[in-house]
Amino acid sequence: MALLPRLRRLLGRPVPSSKVGARRPSAATRHGDVPQEDALRSRLGDDPNDERAFAALAELVRRHAATGSDDDPLTADADDAERQRAADLAVWSLGEELAGNPRAWYPLVEVARLSVRDDLEGTVRRLTTAAERDPSGQALVAGLRLLREAGLPVEALGLGTGHWHPRDHDPEVGRELVLAAVDAGRPMDAKQHLASLELYPKQDAIAQMRRELARLVEQAERTAGA
Repeated sequence: MALLPRLRRLLGRPVPSSKVGARRPSAATRHGDVPQEDALRSRLGDDPNDERAFAALAELVRRHAATGSDDDPLTADADDAERQRAADLAVWSLGEELAGNPRAWYPLVEVARLSVRDDLEGTVRRLTTAAERDPSGQALVAGLRLLREAGLPVEALGLGTGHWHPRDHDPEVGRELVLAAVDAGRPMDAKQHLASLELYPKQDAIAQMRRELARLVEQAERTAGA
C-alpha cells in the first residue's frame, strides 16, 4: 500500500491543502520560527530544486509534526512510531506541494524516497517525471542512486536506459548505470553503458571515472565467467 494513504489512515486526518511555496496558515500560532520557514518557502518558490533549502524546511516541518503543539492533541501523546509517521507525512505533503511547480524535480525525488518501500510503481513514476523535468541529468542521477541504494538495480537500469543522454547529461548518470548493471549481475550491460560515456564531450574531466569503472566492469566480467 502507498505510504501516503497508509499514513493518512493511521493519523486519522487528511492532509491540509496549501499553495506552492506558501506557508500554512496555522504555522504562525504554533511555531516561533515562522520567519525562517517563510524565507525557506520563498527560496523554494524561486528555485524548487534548492536542495539545502528543501532539507532545512523538511527538518522544520518534520520537527513540528513529530513534537506536536498544545492545540494539536493528536500528536501530543503519540508514541515514537506515530511521531515518525507524522513526520514522514509532513515531509511527503511538503514534497507534493512543491512538486506542483513544473520546474520542480528534487521534491519528487524526496517523495519517491519516502515511497520506495511501499509503492515501487509510484516511486518509479515520480522519478521518471523528475528526470523528464531536468535537462541536466541531475534528477536522473538522484533517481538512479535512490533505486540502487534501495537494492533495486534492475529498476534503476530501466529508468536510466530510457532517459540517459550521454552527450548532454551529467556523466554521473553513466557511473550510476554502470554500478546498477554490476549490482544486477549484468556485466555486458555495464560494459555497454561504460562505452556510452565516450559520447560525453569533456573526456578529460571523466578520464579517472572511466578508468575506475573499467576496472569494476572487468572484475564483474571475470566473476560472471568464473
